Amino acid sequence: MVVAYVVLDGFDLGAGAIALIVGRTDAERGKIVRAIGPVWDGNEVWLLAAGGVLYFAFPMLYASGFSGFYLPLMIVLWLLMLRAIGIEFRHQSGSPIWRGFFDTIFCISSGLLTIFFGAALGNVIRGVPLNSEGYFFEALWTNWRVVPNPGILDWYTVIAGVVALVALTNHGALYVALKTDGDVNVRSRKVASVLWPALVAVTLISLVSTLSIRPELLENYKKVPIGFAIPALVVLALVGMLFYHRKGNEKLAFLSSCVYLAGMLGGAAFAVYPNVLPASTGPQYSLTIFNTVTGSYAMHVAIVWWAIGIVIAIGYFVFLFKMFKGKVSEAGGYGH
Repeated sequence: MVVAYVVLDGFDLGAGAIALIVGRTDAERGKIVRAIGPVWDGNEVWLLAAGGVLYFAFPMLYASGFSGFYLPLMIVLWLLMLRAIGIEFRHQSGSPIWRGFFDTIFCISSGLLTIFFGAALGNVIRGVPLNSEGYFFEALWTNWRVVPNPGILDWYTVIAGVVALVALTNHGALYVALKTDGDVNVRSRKVASVLWPALVAVTLISLVSTLSIRPELLENYKKVPIGFAIPALVVLALVGMLFYHRKGNEKLAFLSSCVYLAGMLGGAAFAVYPNVLPASTGPQYSLTIFNTVTGSYAMHVAIVWWAIGIVIAIGYFVFLFKMFKGKVSEAGGYGH
């Protein structure tokens, strides 16, 4: 569900981050909003669903994570609200000034969300200062170093935030190119062309940085060599993005970006397993799938309702994307 959220809402965030770059006029920015208009709020369902499953399946992780990350979660909540304000309010006003104001809110909040989500993943990979009771507190930043008691932001989590910004902005550019034509399509394709080498660079930097602070993350790959298929998939996805983008196949270029994002998240999960929240204060304090899992009865009941809900959600999304396939029209709907 986290992968579904990053892949689906990721292109919404990326589209917002480039809205003021590829949309030079009010009409062009309206076209970008219409490209995500029918799906952006539905895509956020996966974030809520992931939080709900975390609550019933791993309640200790939910309690520890949500209390320790209270400040950044509040920032994310405000940014999500500001993004929604930017999208919904731009077509409620006939004033070009107010439309420009809400477009700016949409762009800034979307870009900042990508950075915060990336930094959050960086915190999980790096580890947090858990105590013997399974709780922790982090200042927003301390000395920017990776130490046993780090801040939420340090040099490593900032790199993770930059990776997320570049990856999701590229993802959004490929989606906007897929859904639009004319000048917006041309500019979106140009943004994706510029960002691809940057994405390769930050991916390599993040890999080197991760192994420099947590070399033990390679252990699972050594124990189960089939896991190396995941980074191989990431490399193939990067090549696919470039190849299909140059061929003008917008759909396959976008799908390659989806595979890249899924591979990056899958590789991180494979590396930290069985930890779900590693401890920077020592492995004995780490939260794992074993010491945070709920009771057997609760899991049996929950899996039934989860199965029903996930089938409905997937069916809804298949229907939604089929209904709104193809290029967006010049007028009507969101953005007007």
